[in-house]
Amino acid sequence: MTVPHPDGARPLRPTGAPVAGPPRAAPWHDQASVVAVVAIGGGIGAAARYGASLIWPAQPGGFPWSMFGVNVAGCFVIGLFMVVITDVWAAHRLVRPFFGTGVLGGFTSFSAYAIDIQRLVDEGHPRTALAYLAATLLVALIAVWLAATTARLLLAWRRR
Repeated sequence: MTVPHPDGARPLRPTGAPVAGPPRAAPWHDQASVVAVVAIGGGIGAAARYGASLIWPAQPGGFPWSMFGVNVAGCFVIGLFMVVITDVWAAHRLVRPFFGTGVLGGFTSFSAYAIDIQRLVDEGHPRTALAYLAATLLVALIAVWLAATTARLLLAWRRR
């Protein structure tokens, strides 16, 4: 007689010894391709974010418009993307890690957002830092909602 293991692993004999069974696959088995596409996508996204910062650099003490725009645009795109890959397109298993986690994860940046806030406070611009903190959170959430809602409405309209 066997009893289930508390964490769902191999069952245990009543003595507490595991029941012999086939070896389990390593946790990283078949994950190399996922790690690779996330890394490649992250590099692409980070390069695009860096390019945006070169095109539209933040002024000392000023509102970091470039990073704000990048984060809001990235949130809008993730809202569209998630609707497309869940409601429209049966995407390949590597599309979501590549584009969602990799490209958009590399493009948007919570760490740069936090650094910008700290820099503004350190430079004596706490009101600008607070405005940036609040505006990014609010507008980014609205962007995701707006993109997802718009995409779903367009899909419903298209299906009629």
